Amino acid sequence: MKTTDKMFVPSLPTLWPGMLMAPPRPGALPPFSSPNARYFYFARNAVWLTIKMLRLDGGEVLMPAYHHGVEVEAVVDAGAIPRFYRVGSRWDVDVADVAKRITPKTRALYLIHYAGFPGPVDAMRKLADEHGIPLIEDCALSLLSSDGATPLGTTGDVGIFCLYKTLPVPNGGALVVNGKRSYSLPEPPSPPLASTFSHTVSALLQNMELRGGAVGRGLRGLVRSVGHGTVKAASIERVATGTQHFDRRHVDLGMSPLTKRIALAQDLESIVEARRRNYFLLLGRLRDVSPPLFNQLPPGVSPLFYPMVVQDKELLLAKLREKGIDAIDFWKRFHPACDPSEFPEVAQLRRTILEIPCHQDLSPEVMGQVADVVREALKSERRPSKRAS
Repeated sequence: MKTTDKMFVPSLPTLWPGMLMAPPRPGALPPFSSPNARYFYFARNAVWLTIKMLRLDGGEVLMPAYHHGVEVEAVVDAGAIPRFYRVGSRWDVDVADVAKRITPKTRALYLIHYAGFPGPVDAMRKLADEHGIPLIEDCALSLLSSDGATPLGTTGDVGIFCLYKTLPVPNGGALVVNGKRSYSLPEPPSPPLASTFSHTVSALLQNMELRGGAVGRGLRGLVRSVGHGTVKAASIERVATGTQHFDRRHVDLGMSPLTKRIALAQDLESIVEARRRNYFLLLGRLRDVSPPLFNQLPPGVSPLFYPMVVQDKELLLAKLREKGIDAIDFWKRFHPACDPSEFPEVAQLRRTILEIPCHQDLSPEVMGQVADVVREALKSERRPSKRAS
């Protein structure tokens, strides 16, 4: 990428054309290494089915107050009642608070691993066993991550994964059942072919812009304008990923065969290595101007992005996107069932955490340019405005 070009740094990895025909590799990490896995269009579908499968309908599920909201919606739609526990200012689950909130009505514990960083899964496993209830491990943001040598999603009774946040695939979520007990899970039907094709083309076009600079950007814009008109004229149903809410109409949708093909062709170890390298590059260049949420990267962690604490998130988002960096605004809102006044640390997290892409598509050169842009944006955020003087 030339420094004179406008940057294009997408929030998620893009699809390289060669990946469409690459041979499969043995999957050494879950869910690909798991013998008892079912694949879905969305991870939220796996959440819904988990509630039904474990017969948690009518019971209470103890969930973190720091949540996206769509997983809570899936729990509610499946017939369970969410209750919430405290998460601290560093994404640290308050296990003592979890223990205090368990009642005879609690039917399951729900743990989210945030952005690849492990939560206290062993302590939560111990609590669940003491009370004779299952532990649900939500790894939607932590595909390919491990807690030391233990892959995330293998300690709980159920592990839930999202594929398209980490891998360049058009859709995909997974449910893994751990332990000796087996469940008869139906194989969900494939999603509409046109929807999968639309997402695949979009990922290929993003890759074209990422590698082609101004020329790639122009070609992507041209193809997108033609494609949008074609989709509209043909009334193609496009089941969007990245949506904010659970939709019962899509609960039975499975993962497309193309997604599985692309996913199984990925070099998972290289992806983890690239993400860790990019995280360390950002950490070294940015920690003196903005406190990182994590000042180190524990062994086994495959970071989804680089989270940092900022003062004016909306201003910084606008500045970075203006420069072509698709920074991420992580989980702005509480689900209505959760009282924000009860969890001030979580409310603070929602106001102040901004995430910078560090995925495997981004070279060290690009990460250096990203760090420069972020540093300048952070410095301008702290300068007093001329109008104020």
